[in-house]
Amino acid sequence: MSEAPIQATRLSHPGRVEKWVPGLRALRHYDRAWLPRDVMAAVVLCALLIPQGMAYAELAGLPAITGLYTTVMCLVAYAVFGPSPYLVLGPDSSLGPMIAAVVLPMAAGNPEYAVALAGMLAIIVGLICVGAGIGKLGFVSDLLSKPVRVGYMAGLAITIFVGQLPKLLGYSVDADGLIAEAGAFVRNLGETNVYALSVGALALIIVFGLRKWAPRVPGILVAVVVTIAISTIFDLAAKGVDTIGVLPQGFPMPSFPAVRTSDLPLLLVGALGITLVAIGDTISVSSGFAARRGLEVDSNQELFGIGAANLASAFFRGFPVSTSSSRTAVADQVGAKSQLTGVLAAALVLVMLLFAPGLVRNLPMPVLAAVIIVAASGLLDVPELRWLWEVHKGEFAVAAVCLLGVALVGVLEGIVIAVGLSIIQIFVRTWRPHSAVLGKPEAVSGYHDLKRYPEATLIPGLLMIRWDAPLVFANASLFRNFVRDMVQEAEPPPVWVMVAAEPITDVDTTAAEVLVELDEELNAAGRHLIFAELKDPVRDKIKRYGLHDTIDRCHFYHTIEQAVEEFYKEVQFGNASEKGA
Repeated sequence: MSEAPIQATRLSHPGRVEKWVPGLRALRHYDRAWLPRDVMAAVVLCALLIPQGMAYAELAGLPAITGLYTTVMCLVAYAVFGPSPYLVLGPDSSLGPMIAAVVLPMAAGNPEYAVALAGMLAIIVGLICVGAGIGKLGFVSDLLSKPVRVGYMAGLAITIFVGQLPKLLGYSVDADGLIAEAGAFVRNLGETNVYALSVGALALIIVFGLRKWAPRVPGILVAVVVTIAISTIFDLAAKGVDTIGVLPQGFPMPSFPAVRTSDLPLLLVGALGITLVAIGDTISVSSGFAARRGLEVDSNQELFGIGAANLASAFFRGFPVSTSSSRTAVADQVGAKSQLTGVLAAALVLVMLLFAPGLVRNLPMPVLAAVIIVAASGLLDVPELRWLWEVHKGEFAVAAVCLLGVALVGVLEGIVIAVGLSIIQIFVRTWRPHSAVLGKPEAVSGYHDLKRYPEATLIPGLLMIRWDAPLVFANASLFRNFVRDMVQEAEPPPVWVMVAAEPITDVDTTAAEVLVELDEELNAAGRHLIFAELKDPVRDKIKRYGLHDTIDRCHFYHTIEQAVEEFYKEVQFGNASEKGA
């Protein structure tokens, strides 16, 4: 049966309860014919969730078992409150370093307190996401532009890669920061455990090899099964290779993570950065998979779903989660049809914890390092960086600054740099927008930028300019200076200065004051300030500001052509008057 019923449901108007609890709607419209595909997808997904959950918990500086607790709870919560039938949430490689950067300094070597701090971090992230969803703030994910996200993720990839290399080689280093960790890695190369390096390298070869030659085969699953078998047969633990060991049996009872009140401000700062990345990841992945099926993403409900997943994880010794594009793609490839896939995968993980906690006891730790390195490789988008370099050097520079900020300054500092750069980008484009003097090309209809069409004809006495941005406090003085400069350069001197105002989507009070001053300055020199194609909402603002007391109401025209026609009439009338005199 086709997926039309889900699409029809998503595009209809659900009841109030089903709007906030999409899982009920999905259950009501579930087609039993999908069950075999959902079960198969859940089995494959579970095989990935176990090693990745443990690996990303290690990446966050937490006990490996907490990654499985987190995985179970976030999958169930998102299935109930998340709108997408395809997304797979869980521990994420991009969030791991951020969580570690927040939690580990405050935990001061106490693993139990680190778990409590991570749980409180998840609560704060969850509350922010739920609040943003209720407040319809889904647009906050746009605070990170594409170059910023590419650079930030690349910096994370480099940081993760350098941090995992010692574990891949079977030893540990005591260093903080990319440069220090890289130096310690090189200095301690003599401590390399050949068996650890061999099994870790084998895992990398399997994953990357299958990704290239058999992309539909779950490489991580194959690598885990093969390396567990090798570890068991050759008793790698006796040869100095660290293994996972038997996991704690059972599942934790719900509890509230108790942390010191003095730690809450730092947790809040870290949670804001984590929230931005989690929201950006989730909405971008959700949009991509939905677009392939002709569906629309309710970004506000996605925020609510992410928040619910984080809150559920927090009360079961979990930590902040996000969407995994790789696990979502795997579920999609093997035929997942609904949120039931996530629920069944969570149930399988839970069964292992309750009845077979020793299932992965011989999994070598270097293999977890290999899993993390594989994830990090997906964060480093070299083709995208190359493309930015080729098409927009400025945006490449932004990406490079973000990369260096994360890699050299720190993960949390990097997210601050990333957000700051995004805001600066917005400000700069508003502060120094594109501006143009317009002329009439012979072969093209309308009036266009002289820089694009240098052969365009100018109308003597009429200076036409365009300002491609809202006219606000940040650029009002630049606009005035631009008009002055163009008036000085115009030959013959203009009688009308006409602003082709369609791109001006706003005028604030500061800009309004500048327009009044500019109009009075032009009038004193025998010139007029004219507007064409000004949008009605902007015109209404100008009326409220009282600009019609200074700028003649007759100097606003619906089209450029209408203004030009009126200019010719005025010039002809003026010339006739002069001849008559």
